[in-house]
Amino acid sequence: MNEAKAPKSEQTRTLILETALRLFQERGYDKTTMRAIAKEAGVSVGNAYYYFGSKEHLVQGFYDRISAEHQAAVRPVLSQETDLETRLAGVLKAWLDIAAPYHEFAAQFFKNAADPESPLSPFSPESEHAREAAIAIHREVLAGSKAKVAEELRDTLPELMWLSQMGLVLYWVFDRSEGRERSRRLAERGARLTTRGVALARFRVLRPLVRDVHELFTDFLPGMAETVAGRKKS
Repeated sequence: MNEAKAPKSEQTRTLILETALRLFQERGYDKTTMRAIAKEAGVSVGNAYYYFGSKEHLVQGFYDRISAEHQAAVRPVLSQETDLETRLAGVLKAWLDIAAPYHEFAAQFFKNAADPESPLSPFSPESEHAREAAIAIHREVLAGSKAKVAEELRDTLPELMWLSQMGLVLYWVFDRSEGRERSRRLAERGARLTTRGVALARFRVLRPLVRDVHELFTDFLPGMAETVAGRKKS
């Protein structure tokens, strides 16, 4: 009985999420209410809240969708390439391809996501699931490459690589170039710079600097310290 209901339940959840994303694009995040989303989706308000406790939870659903699509899209480059720069550039450009249809929506809700206290922030505790999935991709980028990485930096570097990706995302949000071509060029150059940084990190004298940079971010970015602490306990 539960198996028969599951597909319909997932269809309803997907319908609500897709309706919300469309209304966010058309009306703006702030002007879209849960009641309007429910009405447009043809479900009750209570049903909408059953699947998503708030508008913020809808955006978390969006994050999770992007994350799942990205994980699938990077399979070809990660299964075929061993060069670190090629792997990283492929991962970053795959994200740009996946996110392309949502560009206008991202620009509209960014003012909310940019607030470090907002649950929409990619650094918030609420975003931990999507954040951890993204960091896991960068961990795989490193692990499957022929680059030599010091054992003591294997946990640190993927998080710094993800932070670099967040810089790319910020640039992409405001990029108005044709086809976001400037963002794609930034992804390629960022991958090249990161690869050089990883190569330099092999030298023992530079490892404390890498750790200091990592600690700077984890200490001062909301949510990151909790994420790192939680991972060490598990």
